[in-house]
Amino acid sequence: MSNSIGTIFRLTTFGESHGAAVGGVIDGMPAGITVSEEYVQRELNRRRPGQSAITTARAESDRVSLLSGLFEGRTTGCPIGFVVYNENQHSADYDNLRDIYRPSHADYTYRQKYGMRDHRGGGRSSARITISRCVAGALAKLALAPYGITVYAYTEQVGNIRLPQSYRHYDLASIEDNAVRCPDADTAHQMEQLIAQVKGEGDTIGGVIGGVIRGCPVGLGEPEFDKFHASLGAAMLSINAAKGFEYGEGFAGTSWRGSEQNDLFIPDGEGGVTTATNHSGGVQGGISNGQDIYFRVAFKPVATLLRPQVTTDIHGEVAEVTARGRHDPCVLPRAVPIVEAMAAMVTLDHLLLQKTHQGR
Repeated sequence: MSNSIGTIFRLTTFGESHGAAVGGVIDGMPAGITVSEEYVQRELNRRRPGQSAITTARAESDRVSLLSGLFEGRTTGCPIGFVVYNENQHSADYDNLRDIYRPSHADYTYRQKYGMRDHRGGGRSSARITISRCVAGALAKLALAPYGITVYAYTEQVGNIRLPQSYRHYDLASIEDNAVRCPDADTAHQMEQLIAQVKGEGDTIGGVIGGVIRGCPVGLGEPEFDKFHASLGAAMLSINAAKGFEYGEGFAGTSWRGSEQNDLFIPDGEGGVTTATNHSGGVQGGISNGQDIYFRVAFKPVATLLRPQVTTDIHGEVAEVTARGRHDPCVLPRAVPIVEAMAAMVTLDHLLLQKTHQGR
């Protein structure tokens, strides 16, 4: 069962949307890392529901309890167990969905795979399970900090509204200044207006989240199947509603010529080597080259619509479904911390793998 991610830094998750709790166990966390539980909680709060008028109104405190692996505020190197109890499930909102397959949800595929499904909020397929990723990602960020490695994500596009310039032109630390988590105030305002309009229509909308890993040393990633960008892409595509991944110039770069896209090596002025440009997105041959690792993740519109849709029930009969309850009209604002968490976990895992190659 694929409920775990990572080779050395490894997260295993458990729980369902309307179950008693969600949580996880982290193996491979380096010993001696100072952990602020307040910091971990703040990171988790960033994906919490009910943050603004453009997110779901589900009222969950999402308080995390770290159960093991810590002593006197530092990691011990032993497994870190944690749990977040569910508090505000409205399971009755899903009673009308017990025998109905919701369009573009996991209802049909789960039932065919397991012979049954939890219709309450999607059960294990719910985005609520990403709580565990945010907790592990917060710990990974703390472990990366002594190496000068930082991870940022931000909303780059909602519908047809997108940032006019690349991430290099913005202060990525400013994303918490608005509900959309976009580093440009004017673009963020337009995005918020579009999301509010779509929500009022009972519809949903998707977009793109950008990510940047700064301070990553040269040498992370394996030369064949565990290339750094391959691990990063697999992590991102495991997030609910993710539909695409690209790094560097990505698909847009396919229309360029090699003479336009090659990153020429030049002296760095300190006896080493750097590149004149970074079209490769910080990864060459599957291995980090010391430049910023930048990538983008495409997210589809949320599949739950607050308007009637034609579907089929478990008996093969045509049916109509209208969702009830509290749902996000756009997943992007709350997906930003999840993207950051996954990037941090992948980076720490590859950093620890590289240390085994180097014998330290």
